[in-house]
Amino acid sequence: FPLAEWRECARQALGRRFLSNWIKDSPEVDDPLLIEQIRRRILPRRGIMARDSQILVTLGAQHALALLADLLVGPDTTVGMEEPGYADARSIFALRSRRLRLLPVGVDGVSLTGLDACDVVYVTPSHQFPTTVTMPLEKRMALLEAACEHDFIVIEDDYEFEANYVNEPCPALKSLDDEGRVIYVGSLSKSLFPGLRLGFMVAPSRLIEEARAMRRLMVRHPPSINQRTVALFLSLGHYDTLVRRMHRVLRERWEIMGEALHRHLPDSTEAPSFGGSSFWVQGPEWLDDLRLRDAARERSILIEPGSVYYGARNRPRNRFRLGFSAIPTERIEPGVKLLAETIREMERKALSGMNARP
Repeated sequence: FPLAEWRECARQALGRRFLSNWIKDSPEVDDPLLIEQIRRRILPRRGIMARDSQILVTLGAQHALALLADLLVGPDTTVGMEEPGYADARSIFALRSRRLRLLPVGVDGVSLTGLDACDVVYVTPSHQFPTTVTMPLEKRMALLEAACEHDFIVIEDDYEFEANYVNEPCPALKSLDDEGRVIYVGSLSKSLFPGLRLGFMVAPSRLIEEARAMRRLMVRHPPSINQRTVALFLSLGHYDTLVRRMHRVLRERWEIMGEALHRHLPDSTEAPSFGGSSFWVQGPEWLDDLRLRDAARERSILIEPGSVYYGARNRPRNRFRLGFSAIPTERIEPGVKLLAETIREMERKALSGMNARP
């Protein structure tokens, strides 16, 4: 991360020149420079054209989802959710509605079966969370056609939009939407740093007005000084440099982890065609992801159990998510090897326990 450049942007934002931009309470308007940079620099990369009035800055993508849940979801609203999917999004919608409809995720993204019963559908089509699969263009068009036919709203969470370093990016669902049925949610915290807590949504102007009013009741507005610092970081080109550097580093780690998984845990995963920052790994049927998490942690290996991403009670226990964005390159292969040894050791103990029974 270019700390010196970030520090310089923060210094400029704190200067007298921009004092009037952040010293006052501004619940009715976001930083105009940040809105301009989102509209002109970030959204076009995803094929999205929008007016200033169609963009709202939020305290991260999760805040955007909470705002949308408050505005669009009631107790009897049927919300379609990916299965497996983002657990926090599922919890947010479950707080408002008693009708969550779990939609299975396959190799080409979320299933389109059962959409006719939905009022709102939440999807991560570009890089499905947590399976990492990408929805092809044909299926995206079919999803939009279904939204028009069955009159439902689509919330597109493009959570890792800057982490595509493998193939040509597939256009965002929002860029294909001619009927105004897709609400686009993005995060700047993913590509900058998690503690920043800045994101945005793109939606029809009327909905943005309502979301701004709801945001005012929650948090007034995201800190103006942070908005201006990020705006300067974008406008001065530091963000583009960071993304290019991030692509080089992540690509290298992606290749090393993919090779290590193929060598030590063969047939356990498919390399994400999008890139991203993690692999979705499927272990043998007997594997318990929670026990593996505990055993791996004792060896200083951290994994995310896959069962937490499922909403159904009868959920698979042999899947887990393995991230690589914060791991030094030289530690990836030894870590995967040690993880594979841990799994084999768990299998030996399980077999030993079975053989010891009378």
